[in-house]
Amino acid sequence: MKKLLTIALLLCITTIANSQIIRAELTATGLTCSMCSKATYNQLISIPEVEKVEPDLNNTTFIIHFKSNTPVTISNLKKKVEDAGFAVGELIVLFKLDNQFAENNTSFVLDNITYKFMDTKSNTLNGEVKLKILDKGYIVDKEYKKLANMSNQYPSYGGNNNNIYHIKAL
Repeated sequence: MKKLLTIALLLCITTIANSQIIRAELTATGLTCSMCSKATYNQLISIPEVEKVEPDLNNTTFIIHFKSNTPVTISNLKKKVEDAGFAVGELIVLFKLDNQFAENNTSFVLDNITYKFMDTKSNTLNGEVKLKILDKGYIVDKEYKKLANMSNQYPSYGGNNNNIYHIKAL
């Protein structure tokens, strides 16, 4: 009986661990000096679920490592960059997924947030997978306008729903 309980518990933990956000690559726009980068770094490292931030000054990119098994709030990343006085130009999130089917207009839920696929080839995603956030404020305006023109193909795109992120598998 103890063995069965232990195995069941391990299966539950594995399922939780296989559905998580591991890391993010955030490109900030508007950074012009090392002080700008430092201000952005300080804002990002202050997020409770962030374990470590690695800045790349040449590309104005920050690699953000999250604490294991901690729910991540994507909107906090955008807010902290904006609090530093800058904007997000691109946000790529590394998810750990287990047999997640990806196809346009399909979705999955993680930590009460819906992630909806757009501009993605049909595929089953396993292991560590990079997904790009495509919503306004997470990509440059030029790219957002291009995607917004495809709203007939993606009806939920362009809305102001904080619980839905549109993503593209890379």
